[in-house]
Amino acid sequence: MAEQEEPAPHRKRLLVLASTYPRWRGDHEPGFVHELNRRLVDDFNVHVVCPHAPGAAHFEVMDGVSIHRFRYAPEKLEVLVQDGGILANLKRSYWKWCLVPSFFLGLVFACSRWVKQIEPHCIHAHWIIPQGLALASCAVLSRPLPPFLVTSHGGDLFGLRGRVFTLLKRWVLKKADAVTVVSRPMVDAADGIGGPLRHIDVIPMGVDFEGRFSLDSSVERVPGQILFAGRLVEKKGVKYLIEALQAIRARVPDAHLVIIGGGPEQDALAQLVSTLGLQDCVVFLGAMSQATLPEHYRSATVFVAPFVNAASGDREGLGLVSAEAIACGCPVVVGDVPVVSDLFLDTEMDMRAIPGSSESLARKVVDILLAPDAAVQRVMVVRKRLEAQLSWKVVAKRYSILLNSVAGGS
Repeated sequence: MAEQEEPAPHRKRLLVLASTYPRWRGDHEPGFVHELNRRLVDDFNVHVVCPHAPGAAHFEVMDGVSIHRFRYAPEKLEVLVQDGGILANLKRSYWKWCLVPSFFLGLVFACSRWVKQIEPHCIHAHWIIPQGLALASCAVLSRPLPPFLVTSHGGDLFGLRGRVFTLLKRWVLKKADAVTVVSRPMVDAADGIGGPLRHIDVIPMGVDFEGRFSLDSSVERVPGQILFAGRLVEKKGVKYLIEALQAIRARVPDAHLVIIGGGPEQDALAQLVSTLGLQDCVVFLGAMSQATLPEHYRSATVFVAPFVNAASGDREGLGLVSAEAIACGCPVVVGDVPVVSDLFLDTEMDMRAIPGSSESLARKVVDILLAPDAAVQRVMVVRKRLEAQLSWKVVAKRYSILLNSVAGGS
């Protein structure tokens, strides 16, 4: 068990449900839900219910947040969530569908248990399915629940298609007391499944501009270094970046690509590198903790996030990784999927490439590699604007106000 902290009686109790959550300090799993939670502890006693994983504690207090991890299989088989997320894991390993019933039942049981034990004033469910669905199920199977907020991060809204999933998502959204999405295009997607538009707020996750992802002028950028960081799944579009590298090197011979992250497409991407004969200029560094990413953002000449819409319908909810790079002063090129308009203005098209086009990516990247100083000057203007929009100080305050409103007089 990590640090201990007595609950503050003057703060409202907030129960948070999530799938993706750090298993321990320094974990490489995405930590955006915890980053929000730890900034809410001044206003709430925050309790998190999330799935257990091999090597993780069943209970711990991290940064003032109480974390309760529920079991859903023998420990060595608790592998449904990590290293790519639930949807990617199910696509990669069909046998993991066998874990879905016990995972969902474990989530429902844990939700019911901790609602009774903690008696929260409100609940925050990250993802419509499975967390929001588990809450809605609890409301039917047991006593009425406290008011709850559901936040969609994109994969649950875009990636789960078909009549049954549409009906389930519609049911959850209508039962929720409030709904947030992390980008404006997601509002239209929620409206398309019959979601309650009057309840939907657009509140992104945040970026630590003042701390972790800050500027450091003492770090020199490596000439020709192209960086990608993220899960190696279809919607990230990494294969198009690898395919673009030959054309990039024809103009910039010292160009080389550093790939940070892991996921179901890693083997296929490594094979693509070998097929194209790019082994000498592509490095796979594997998954890394958030704490190690800034040094890579600060040393790269350009960060590329070649987003595409996956064949399954899955797509980016916001693409905060590009904002993290910008926070570190790194020029970026992104695939111009709809959510990108929430981060970049129409006057910033030099940073946006045609999704799924290796040729477009190559042109944009080459422009930056050939004039890196000018690209840094441009990105500093973007950084100032995004800090006002995405700083955790701003985002956490918005969520605190909304959650207090949801809690109401409870």
